[in-house]
Amino acid sequence: MIEEKMLILLRQGKISKWFSGIGQEAISVGVTMALQNDEYILPMHRNLGVFTTRLIPLHRLFAQWQGKASGFTKGRDRSFHFGTQDYKIVGMISHLGPQLGVADGIALSHLLKKEAKLTAVFSGEGGTSEGDFHEALNVASVWNLPVLFCIENNGYGLSTPTSEQYNCTHIADRGKAYGMEAHIVEGNNVLEVYSKVNKIAKSVRKNPRPVLIEFKTFRRRGHEEASGTKYVPQDLMSVWEDKDPISNFEAFLCKQKILTENKIQAEKLKISNEIQEGLQSAFAEEQIIASLSTELGDVYKNYDYQQVSPKSNTSEIRFVDAISQGLKQAMERHEDLVIMGQDVAEYGGVFKITDGFLEQFGKERVRNTPICESAVIETAMGLSIAGIKSVVELQFADFVSSGFNPVVNYLAKSHYRWGQEANIVLRMPCGAGVGAGPFHSQTNEAWFTKTPGLKVIYPAFPVDAKGLLATAIEDPNPVLFFEHKALYRSLRQEVPTEYYNLPIGKAALIRTGSAVTVISYGAAVHWAIETLENNPDISADLIDLRSLQPLDYDSILNSVKKTNRVIILQEDSLFGGIASDLSAYIMENAFEYLDAAVQRVGSLDTPIPFANSLEQQYLAKRTFETSLKSLLEY
Repeated sequence: MIEEKMLILLRQGKISKWFSGIGQEAISVGVTMALQNDEYILPMHRNLGVFTTRLIPLHRLFAQWQGKASGFTKGRDRSFHFGTQDYKIVGMISHLGPQLGVADGIALSHLLKKEAKLTAVFSGEGGTSEGDFHEALNVASVWNLPVLFCIENNGYGLSTPTSEQYNCTHIADRGKAYGMEAHIVEGNNVLEVYSKVNKIAKSVRKNPRPVLIEFKTFRRRGHEEASGTKYVPQDLMSVWEDKDPISNFEAFLCKQKILTENKIQAEKLKISNEIQEGLQSAFAEEQIIASLSTELGDVYKNYDYQQVSPKSNTSEIRFVDAISQGLKQAMERHEDLVIMGQDVAEYGGVFKITDGFLEQFGKERVRNTPICESAVIETAMGLSIAGIKSVVELQFADFVSSGFNPVVNYLAKSHYRWGQEANIVLRMPCGAGVGAGPFHSQTNEAWFTKTPGLKVIYPAFPVDAKGLLATAIEDPNPVLFFEHKALYRSLRQEVPTEYYNLPIGKAALIRTGSAVTVISYGAAVHWAIETLENNPDISADLIDLRSLQPLDYDSILNSVKKTNRVIILQEDSLFGGIASDLSAYIMENAFEYLDAAVQRVGSLDTPIPFANSLEQQYLAKRTFETSLKSLLEY
């Protein structure tokens, strides 16, 4: 009845879009009823029955679909693209696949917390063609996670029939490949859905494991209303109309004398009144008044930084040791913190940063992962939803491209969309100068600094690396923590031995001068130091940004207004990098203080070569001194 009303409102222009679940209602209702109310369920945009079975007030659903404030996203996302901790529902994003890995993370939290619970996640058969499906099922199987993968096989991915989507007889057949229990369920029979899922759920709570369930059903309306159903043969549509889950269940109940026509009409009247009251409430609510401060303020979860000052005891250690020490002390401080990544357990990581962690913290908290960046980042998101912090080690920063979607579309946007923080740190070993070639040498921070919702840190010194890593882990927002590989074992510094932190968003003034401001970060800071030491006559402010998102604009402007000349040095290729945005910012906000145009220095706009001579030619270090002197001579 809600769907029928929404279709009317859609034609009237009172809602913007509708993804109908007519013909599939039994699956949403049956699965949800088989779960306990405190167990998470991750539905799709066709699973209205999940929301009604969890008894979400209708006026809030209607307000959500109209972009009103009393919905779940403050008008920032539409239809069922939202989550709610109150009802243990985590809605999808349009990319479909990521929620499968997120379900892995929530299910993992049940194991870590010793809870006899499970998580259920929905996907259509079209979504099973995505790589996330394979990765999520593989992780769930390897880790024996209590998650139900509920696949609604409704015949078409928009207009593409299943015969053009996969070449096995049943999606459930794939369970064998993952060593996973799998079932096929008649998805239009609510009693069969409920009874079979209930039986499976009870078993999974006692014996945690993943289960793949394929529900055979049919979508009797368009993918969304505008697309229609002309591609469906009429005889096929007629077959499934005869299998309508609601009318057949109603007929069954009448035959069993559980329902009568009078009871049916009375129930419909009650529901109709409830729908009408909910709509009146939603329609009466004013449209959201746009507020810049509110919008900007909700991109990140508020974090009240509390400084932990370093003690007086120090020891001279390498950059890599500072990161390892900081990570270990964070694991000791946050007793639920989980580390995940390839080879991080027994092997200690390819750079040995987690060497010995397994013995101290155990296999539950120091977890080797399969090679599947997407699913592991999504699993981290699921842990965050369940209240558990995590650190994911990307073996090399280059490999984050295999998990790019969940980073920029899930982690970055969740708090803005529905107030759910992504309490995750992604460690990113990066950078050239080590002869590692195009796929192990990139410094790809600019991929992420332009994505609202992410924080990006890039330290240049061991002291900063340890203190900023501590803060990154304390911060409830998603943080990408870049660690330059060339600094790991080449740079030493006196570092406080005990736990301490440093503020994110504060640059460091490495040296002071009056003739020019040099701005840099990461390994390039050391190129700048070397150049200035070789040219003692150059009086320069040297700013180490340390944090790229957020940036310390105040320190930058204060220096520029003093020196009147600026050069920005980055290791990344020049076009589209940090230097470009900083240059534009300085031009826009301090133009009248400049005696020369802002100079940018970056590496060549080519992939990073392997041969030493080619790599040295590629790097910005080669041209920095010449560019600096040219700026001073202007």
